[in-house]
Amino acid sequence: MSIVGPGSRENQAFGGIVKENHAARGDTGNPAVPLLDLEAIHKPIAGPMREAVIRVLESNRFIGGPEVEQFESEIAAACGSRHAVGVSSGTDALIVSLMALGIEPGDEVIVPSFTFFSTAGSVHRLGAKLVFCDIEPRTFNLDPEHFETLITPRTRAVIPVHLFGQCAPMDVIAEICRARGIKIIEDAAQAIGAVFQGRQAGTMGDTGCLSFFPSKNLGGIGDGGLVFTQDEDLADRIRSLRDHGARRRYYHSRVGGNFRLDAIQAAALRVKLPHLDAWHQQRRANAAEYQRAMADLEEKGFLRLPMEISGMKHVFNQFVIRVENRDALLSHLAENQIGTAIYYPVPLHLQECFADLGYKEGSLVQSEQAAKEVLALPIFPGLSTAQREKVVRCIREFLTKP
Repeated sequence: MSIVGPGSRENQAFGGIVKENHAARGDTGNPAVPLLDLEAIHKPIAGPMREAVIRVLESNRFIGGPEVEQFESEIAAACGSRHAVGVSSGTDALIVSLMALGIEPGDEVIVPSFTFFSTAGSVHRLGAKLVFCDIEPRTFNLDPEHFETLITPRTRAVIPVHLFGQCAPMDVIAEICRARGIKIIEDAAQAIGAVFQGRQAGTMGDTGCLSFFPSKNLGGIGDGGLVFTQDEDLADRIRSLRDHGARRRYYHSRVGGNFRLDAIQAAALRVKLPHLDAWHQQRRANAAEYQRAMADLEEKGFLRLPMEISGMKHVFNQFVIRVENRDALLSHLAENQIGTAIYYPVPLHLQECFADLGYKEGSLVQSEQAAKEVLALPIFPGLSTAQREKVVRCIREFLTKP
């Protein structure tokens, strides 16, 4: 039985992971290893989390208000951004960024094909033309050389994704974009706290978008998102657009949407934000132990471990290995009660809903190959030494069997 849980929706999967982990805790000799255990993260801060929720209930201020404003101020300071605007989800952060930057039907927006659907779906919803870019095979991030070849006179924006917790090559991307007047929307949904050349993910583009989906390194207790920007006028437009284009009630200067962050999410995130660095340290320590324990398997060609760019800070929202016989390894780990996930089994340029764009198998070779080989392993804060060692042991048994 898979420890990932029932259903195909990500929230159902993570609920199944945590629930199944509860059932397995009595077996201390052979511990189950969930892909993510939210209880390990939440239990130490359960008291302050309850207090935060009750504080919002007693305030009767559920939309906007001081909790949202204080969270925006605190996260902007923590991440080095002049402005932070809370919104209803990571997807809505992308949509409102595109709207605020004036992306219109017919404009071309370049996005990587190997990423979560919302990166491309947000562009499509605004009627802009999607142009898919291939990835670098070791980092899984947008390939700047391929990106540059895709630019046309109609290219208005690019959305580099800091996939799995490591920044895309923002120096090269920014240089290319500055010379051509192309806007940059960073998709930092998986990378809060990641660092590239001294700057944090989400603070290097025209906007930077975060997700607070519960599985993220800074996860809420429901949906939530945020937009960073250094531009005051752009921040003002985003604040207006998240509330139906109104700066004051019933007076609308533009058509926006209902993209507001709930106060209860902001209050919970305020409790969690001071713990983020410690959780990152645990993720990075787990990653280092995986790297040490499986280095010989990579040297012998059995798998490829994640690559951390020298001098940068990877925050490991996921620890993703590459294995040629990935599906068989996944089944073996599931049989041993080890949770894994495939991020992502079908690259976006081959998704049925984008078939009319004309991409075929073989169009983006690196994205397609990654989709066949990637497998995410447990990396969450609170992962025990015994659990981590079991993951390594089962991988080693499978890959080195005669």
